[in-house]
Order: sequence, then C-alpha cells, then structure tokens
Amino acid sequence: MKDFLRRTLESYSVKLNNSRFKALRPLFNAMEGFLFRSADVSISAPHLRDANNLKRMFILVVFAVFPSAIAGIYFFGWRGILTILTSYVVGLAVEIVFAVVRKEEISEGAFVSCMLYPLILPPNLPLWMVALGIFVGIFFGKEVFGGTGYNIFNPALVGRIFLYISFPAAMTGNWVLPMDDAGGFVKYAGDALSGATPLAMFKATGELAPFWNLFWGNVSGSLGETSAILIILGGLFLVITRIADWRIPLSFLLSAAVFSFILNIVDPLRFSPTVFQIFSGGILFGAFFMATDPVSSPFTKGGRWLFGVMCGLLTILIRSFSGYAEGVMFAILFMNIFSSMIDEVVLSCRYRSYRELK
Repeated sequence: MKDFLRRTLESYSVKLNNSRFKALRPLFNAMEGFLFRSADVSISAPHLRDANNLKRMFILVVFAVFPSAIAGIYFFGWRGILTILTSYVVGLAVEIVFAVVRKEEISEGAFVSCMLYPLILPPNLPLWMVALGIFVGIFFGKEVFGGTGYNIFNPALVGRIFLYISFPAAMTGNWVLPMDDAGGFVKYAGDALSGATPLAMFKATGELAPFWNLFWGNVSGSLGETSAILIILGGLFLVITRIADWRIPLSFLLSAAVFSFILNIVDPLRFSPTVFQIFSGGILFGAFFMATDPVSSPFTKGGRWLFGVMCGLLTILIRSFSGYAEGVMFAILFMNIFSSMIDEVVLSCRYRSYRELK
C-alpha cells in the first residue's frame, strides 16, 4: 500500500509537469514529503549521521505541544478543536497560494505556526477572528518577507498581536473558567463560566491563584497556555531533541525570575511573587515554543543568551508597569526586531576577522 501510494503521487507529479496545472505540483510534493521520508541522500560520506530536517522539526514541535492542546480542550471545551482546525484551514490555504504563485515547495513551518497560534488565543474567541488572525500572521508575518526562513517575526505572535490591538474587548474579555466536573471533551466552551486570568485578577485585586491550579492548568487562560507541567515537559522534549536551544528558555526564565524577585522585595503588594510570575500567563509557553523559533531568534550562542535575558526582562516590565496584564508576546516580537543586530554585535566582538571583513 505504501509503495502504491508513493508511485501514484510520483506519477501524478510527473504528469503535472506536462499539463496546464503544473503550478499545482507543490501540493503533490508536499503530500509526498509529509507521508514519506526524503529519498535524497548525500553523494559522499559520511552517511550515518542523522540530521534534523524541516519535516522532522515540524513533527517533533507538534508532538511536544500536542499534550497542551489536549489539556486545553479538556479544560475549556471541545470547541478548541474547531479553533485549531480553523487555524490550519486558513493558514495552510495562504501558504499553498503563495507556494503555487511563487512555484516553490510548501514549507512545513506553516504546520507549526498553525498549531501554536490557536493555543495562545482565548478559548471562546469567535472563529472568524481566529481565521483573520492566522491570515494576517502568515501573510504579513511571513509571506511578505519572502516565506519561511526570511521572516523576522514569529507568524503566530503577529496574528495574535493583530487581534489584541484590533479587537481588545474580544481578546481581553473572552476568558472562561475551566470545567472541573466532566471535562471539556463532552462540553462546548460556551457552557463554561466567564472568569479573569490569574494575571488580570492579581492586577485588579491583588489576589493570587493557587499554585497547584497553575501547575496543572486548572485556571482561566489561553487555550494551550494554562498547564505549566505539560508545557515544561514539552519544552524539555524540544531541548533534549535539540529542536530548541536550551539557552533561550533558560535565560528567559532566569531573567524573569530574578527581576520579578527584586520587584517583589521592593513592593510585595504591587508586584507578585516570582513563582506566580513564572507559572501564570504565557511566559512558559513563550519561552519554550515562541522565543526559540529558529528563524526569528539569534543564531549565535551569545546572542541567544542576550535575547532570552531581554525577553524575560521586558516581559516583567510590561506586566508590572503597563496597562497590560500580559507582556510575553510584546517582549518576544520586540526582540525579534533586534535578532540580526544582536548576532552582528556578537560576531564583531568575538571574531577579529569578521570585523576586518566589514
């Protein structure tokens, strides 16, 4: 069956070259790449070293974040499935159109963006807003720069911040409380009660959510950002498999922890404790899954340390001194702007030959 399917795809791909529909060949190539491993091998030795390719990176990132998605559906209702499907349908449609127009291959990066994007949205957000956000994220956050590998911003965060600025009422007032009894697998998200996120609650009343609720995910929040334990396990999986560089999440979380600790000592009534800062909101999800994007983050080791430190510092600054309860997406997008410059500074300071070439 496997050989038959592969031969069928290859035959249709060849036929498309000799027809007026040859522009659709990227679709067949994408299907073949998704279903089968690459048939290309290196011409000379060594052949034994197994390197990560885009397909494997896509599969491992989705695998790592999948438990958080399941937890979000359990806590907030099966409508989360519709949110994820909407993201994939619209996001992949934009990716396919650009691939056909440019006569390029469909990038696996879109599969990751379309999975991460719905998990950072309110569970009850209208589906048309979900569709609009992923369209803007893929179109303006990636394709206008030239596609995967050329974008300077994380497309998922571009989509979310567009909705956050354009529809603030929907993005800040659509939070629902988790379902404790039967779980969201048998309930619709609209059946849940409204409730503020832990960060918004502390900013308004000074009340702290119980630690164990933050740890397991039994709190109000974005679809896939509430369960700290599942996010940590998924993030560690990416670090162990070397899909994500450990320097960025470690420096991100250490910076946020140190700065929040200092602020809490200065004024404990105004600034929340360090543990609450780390385990609430989207800081864990952002540190492991968003800031580690290999395209929009620095590629030098020193640059990744600096990038993570600044992301953590900016996150706590925005949370503590602005009118926003959350600051992760602003911090990461802001630092995306300086990724190339950070690498430039690191290379110039470390390598004399690089300075002379300039």
